[in-house]
Amino acid sequence: MDYLKLKEEFKTPFYLYDFDLIKSRFLELKDVFKARKSQIFYAMKANSNLSLLQMLVRLDSGFDCVSIGEVRRALRVGAKPYKIIFSGVGKSEDELEQALKFDILYINLESEEEMLLLESVAKKLKLKARISIRVNPNVDAKTHPYISTGLNENKFGVEIDLARKMYLYAAKSAFLEPVGVHFHIGSQLLDVAPIHEAAFIVAKLLRELKALKIELKFFDVGGGLGISYEGEKEPCLYDYAQGILASLTGLDVTIGLEPGRFLVAKSGTLVCSVLYEKNTLKKRFMVVDAAMNDLIRPSLYNAYHEIVLPYAKGEPSLCDVVGGICESGDFFAKGRKLPKSERGDIVLIKEAGAYGFTMSSNYNTRPRICELAIENSVVKMVRKREKFEDLIALEEECLD
Repeated sequence: MDYLKLKEEFKTPFYLYDFDLIKSRFLELKDVFKARKSQIFYAMKANSNLSLLQMLVRLDSGFDCVSIGEVRRALRVGAKPYKIIFSGVGKSEDELEQALKFDILYINLESEEEMLLLESVAKKLKLKARISIRVNPNVDAKTHPYISTGLNENKFGVEIDLARKMYLYAAKSAFLEPVGVHFHIGSQLLDVAPIHEAAFIVAKLLRELKALKIELKFFDVGGGLGISYEGEKEPCLYDYAQGILASLTGLDVTIGLEPGRFLVAKSGTLVCSVLYEKNTLKKRFMVVDAAMNDLIRPSLYNAYHEIVLPYAKGEPSLCDVVGGICESGDFFAKGRKLPKSERGDIVLIKEAGAYGFTMSSNYNTRPRICELAIENSVVKMVRKREKFEDLIALEEECLD
């Protein structure tokens, strides 16, 4: 890749996504479940760029959405409503109403209160709401506490006993139709054993419901498959699939999968440039033109991203890679051994395709950067760089 040419044409910083890699990972995951009915519902929160979503629609992907805005993004690029599910712990009444009007596949419920609210909305609209219930199997995902979701102490899902009660209520309701069960125990999982453990627990509930004449059609195992950021061993997809399939012996259901990070993280690179090198009595700083508002994962989780200077020839030494935001937490790496750089040198921050741009902000009135994609060896812009005027437009309308 000629990053210097890209910098000349588009300026830095920018995100660059490899769409061909996303396609290959999508097809690889789909293939290991080919023995059973399955549907991939891409977790849009990882990266919701419209061009990326459009490419996934062409691969027959479904979409896992956690806001009505994400639902509308999926519909905008041609996703079929029956391939869209709506998840999330804090759906508003207005969002539930819109989701029902869009006639999406089903709504994942996160509490008894949400179920009752949805029932009242469906009654008002004279519609029947297809539902799934997110079950919390109380399984330790052994991941970062900020992205663990399957323990009783987490805000997500309901306990097995409450889920059973909710299914019984929904089955008797004139305005609710239970069609699925869902669990998701956490993100960035490198060990698939906790997913298998959760699958067996939730499959047991499925069998109990079947005995009560409540026949569900979808068994949604969530997402959470991890990737290698720092040389970790990635999960074996075959083993991942076999454990889930084993939990469903004798059950005729469609397996739902919600990959996000697994599909897009390794495809993305944050490409930026060195502004200066700064040396104090104790530290060397490499100051770049991207910042925590562009990629917040290192600041938020102390997450590791590989950093490469493809053209720098200076002697390597320890440094902190930082941005220009007025916060001490604005860094991409601390104590990283990198070559001595010069002003303008290209810096590549790798594995940034997931939770990069989607978590970006305009903090310090910094315009969000542009996004590029490479597909079949052709680079194209998939989101323009913001301008100052874009940032203030909604405020200017309110000025006296």
